[in-house]
Amino acid sequence: MELSTDALLFDSDGVLVASEAAVEKAWRQLAEEFQLDADHLLTELVGVPSADTLGRYLDPTRCAEAVALLEDLEVELSAGIAPVRGARELLDSLPAARWAIVTSASARLGAARWDGAGIPTPGVVVSADDVTHGKPGPEPYLTAAERLSVPIDRCVVFEDSPSGARSATSAGARVVAVGGIPWPLQPAARVPDLEAVKANRHSDYIHLTIDKAE
Repeated sequence: MELSTDALLFDSDGVLVASEAAVEKAWRQLAEEFQLDADHLLTELVGVPSADTLGRYLDPTRCAEAVALLEDLEVELSAGIAPVRGARELLDSLPAARWAIVTSASARLGAARWDGAGIPTPGVVVSADDVTHGKPGPEPYLTAAERLSVPIDRCVVFEDSPSGARSATSAGARVVAVGGIPWPLQPAARVPDLEAVKANRHSDYIHLTIDKAE
């Protein structure tokens, strides 16, 4: 599959960094501390801010305590985290001003994971700290496109979660699904990881070749 685009917007967890094991470990520790059902929580948290998930089960004061503890746990577990296959190679091939990371994590946690996985930090990062309404709303991806000075319909988004897919689609971007999580929406393509994506720079756009696409 071939796509032309002006900018690439990447979700972080599951797209650039293989954080699943660290996320599960941190949430299970948190659930034990706050007497929550870990198995149930783990079905709800993909692609949305942790405060949104925890706010359904804890009062505001306890929620704030839980969010702070969770971030500390996840930062501690970020050392040595692995990149998703092909992520570093794809990012290295992109013009620095043509890509951004859009994550539901805080800026602090995102930076810890990218450092642990050897992922470069772009000039534009949109974290949970930067928006009022996170995924699945469109604000995160609209914010990233605005900061890159690129129309959102000229952006391709790489996402692994239904929540992120809804966010990108409602913003008006084209979406490539990464991994195998079932989606309610039809992506432009689906790839197992970023090794299936190659980018060629042109003077005013980026040409993407997507192998193994569905």
